[in-house]
Amino acid sequence: MRFLPPKIYVHFLYEYYTGKKLNLENPEEFNEKIQWYKVYYHPKILNQLVDKYDVRAYVEEKIGSQYLNEIYGVFEKPDEIPFDNLPSQFVIKATHTSSHNIIVTDKNNLDKTKTIKLLNKWLGKNQYYRIGQEWAYKDVEPRIIIEKFLKENDKDSLVDYKFYCFNGVAKFVDIHLDRETNHQQGCYDLNFNLLPFRKKAKSKNISSEIEKPTNYDEMIKLSETLSKSFPFVRVDFYSINGKSIFGEMTFYPSDGRKDFYPDEYNKIIGDYFKLPKLEEGQKEITTIG
Repeated sequence: MRFLPPKIYVHFLYEYYTGKKLNLENPEEFNEKIQWYKVYYHPKILNQLVDKYDVRAYVEEKIGSQYLNEIYGVFEKPDEIPFDNLPSQFVIKATHTSSHNIIVTDKNNLDKTKTIKLLNKWLGKNQYYRIGQEWAYKDVEPRIIIEKFLKENDKDSLVDYKFYCFNGVAKFVDIHLDRETNHQQGCYDLNFNLLPFRKKAKSKNISSEIEKPTNYDEMIKLSETLSKSFPFVRVDFYSINGKSIFGEMTFYPSDGRKDFYPDEYNKIIGDYFKLPKLEEGQKEITTIG
């Protein structure tokens, strides 16, 4: 079914995962608008911005290279990776897909043969067909990027700050803790107050008060600068001991499959998302605001 035309496929995808009928002609809820985005919103720059390597040039231009994580190389062939020259800790990512990452905390324990085999498998995957016809990934070149391993002094794993930005304005941040051990999530307003909606089961809610990072306001400002030209994009940052480090830009969070809870917030958040207008006879939007 993934090879169906996008206008048809998104109806099946949306109903299967949300249990709701998709109104593609007049979408109201946030995830409905994500499906519209996939079908109709096609500025070429999106291909660059979802590419984990190519996006770096955009970030450097808009906010500066000081907010980028250090990289050790980008490779078209895993066999070319100079493992012996890498530090003892690093992170391997696919540039062209989502959630294909290997966190290496001790290179001595890394099975290089198995890793190269896995990376070759990643390079054979196409994110567009792999999940939900996410248009921005369709023409992204498959490569492997190796980045510096990041760690905060007092934490076992990184905290993700995912800013939901609409026409260059951050409305809230989705925060994720302890991904490796006890994954918890919560949505916060721009004053760092916990909001009454979530994206995960109640048991996965952030259960204790967390400290506002000292660079929280800076991360909001940076997210808004990077998102300024787009009706919607989620901009992710890490706070590493008070230093803001860019993570990624995402135009289709969870592929538009996962609703917010309680259900009423799907419409409330959808109202933030002002879709551009298709003119009569126009099949897609190829320019940004």
